[in-house]
Amino acid sequence: MKILIGECKQEVSSFNPVASHYTDFDVVWGQALLDIHRDLNTEVGGALRVLGARPGVVLAPTYSARARVSGGTLTRTGYARLRRELLAAVAAALPVDGVYLSLHGAMAVEDEDDPEGDLLDAVRELVGEAVPMVVSLDLHGVLTPRMVAASDVIVAYHTYPHVDFATTGERAARVLLRLLAREVQPVTAVVPIPALVRGNELITATGLFGRMIHMAQAGETAPGGVSGGMFIGNPFTDVADLRSNSFVVTDGDAARATREAVEMAAVFWAVRERLQAPFVSLAEAVATAKTTAGTVILTDAADATSSGASGDSNLIVRGLLEGGYGGRVLAPVVDPEAVQAALAAGIGATVETTVGGRLDPARFAPLPIRARVHLLSDGQYISESSGAACSAGPSAVLIADNVTWVVTSLPVGLYDRSLFYAHGQEPRRFDAIVVKSPHCQPQFFDAWAACDLNVDVPGATSANLRTLGHRRCARPIFPLDRDVTFTPQAQVFRRARG
Repeated sequence: MKILIGECKQEVSSFNPVASHYTDFDVVWGQALLDIHRDLNTEVGGALRVLGARPGVVLAPTYSARARVSGGTLTRTGYARLRRELLAAVAAALPVDGVYLSLHGAMAVEDEDDPEGDLLDAVRELVGEAVPMVVSLDLHGVLTPRMVAASDVIVAYHTYPHVDFATTGERAARVLLRLLAREVQPVTAVVPIPALVRGNELITATGLFGRMIHMAQAGETAPGGVSGGMFIGNPFTDVADLRSNSFVVTDGDAARATREAVEMAAVFWAVRERLQAPFVSLAEAVATAKTTAGTVILTDAADATSSGASGDSNLIVRGLLEGGYGGRVLAPVVDPEAVQAALAAGIGATVETTVGGRLDPARFAPLPIRARVHLLSDGQYISESSGAACSAGPSAVLIADNVTWVVTSLPVGLYDRSLFYAHGQEPRRFDAIVVKSPHCQPQFFDAWAACDLNVDVPGATSANLRTLGHRRCARPIFPLDRDVTFTPQAQVFRRARG
């Protein structure tokens, strides 16, 4: 059995004014796709472990395009090149017996709201209607009817924060092998839910959202189950199909798939109010930091680069300084011009510059600092979470009075401590840390910090969703509108194969 493997992944915030380009992706072809994923905690890495253990399977790696980090809307020319290259690699691998594609689901392009649906349609046209195709997606994906119709089976993450990258790929690969063996005839039920959610109760290990995931897992692993889960979308990818969705895939049983998807949607809707983020104001956060013994985590989810923000907010540090906070502060910021000023001055020199406020000037203003250049680097490091290589571009550590700034030229995912460690900074030595991620795995910060405050400040990925200004998603939708009503109804998809 010859199985085609491909990948194209990016998560977009429509509210980030900095566009994404082709050059923001790491692109490889052929065997290199297998080399970069083997033994990593990634979807493709997990799929390789399953497929590689099956006698008679021949892998046909085609193309991988992975955005180095989430960002703003992808340009039409950037997408056109990615699309052209992926499809050329797929065409060169034909004929194949099966297809596994690793996508994200929350990509958006200047003139295409549903690029994943467009890619799946195009791949389907190339490989033919009879070839089974399984697609893995992030649960923050924006699931569209077009995506479901083009695929035989959708498989989604079951954890948040995401720790099941590899196991998602393993699940997808096992489903594909079942399809190839003609053991199942999948039917998919999807319930669109007019709700956007963002908050602590989405942590699947401890929050209410875990109930729905447990329901999906029970159905998936029961006799006749194939796949199931919840898509909560990415509230910052403002496209026409943005919403939450429950979905269930069964072996030919449309009634069961519909029943289970409707049950999940009903449970989700009943607790939607509790699936929202609790906030503290910046003034409250500063006051708490001033009176707390131990390290205070100041979560700036509004500027989360892993969710698509620009990364150049300085608002929390500005608030600490204006509030007279005297503790030791550690903060990341994206500012290539400040890095260049540090490089020109050299290690040990004093530099007068500004940090932040250059990329998203409608929300942030440059903050003047007089700082000592403590460290300079090329910004290359290994992720604490996945073991993957990361690149922040030329970077600098600037110490300005009680604030230590880790300044990068490029945005990177900040869902762990990797950037700090790579630049010689031990978070436990600081009294306050700005963490630009909505949720990190507990061992990184929360397990040892005195408290974690979700600070309500502006940004392109603010969980205060009403402040963002959605224009394209279908309305009414909770919580952007009041008195939204919902009766769960399933859309059923069944692919006819020879």
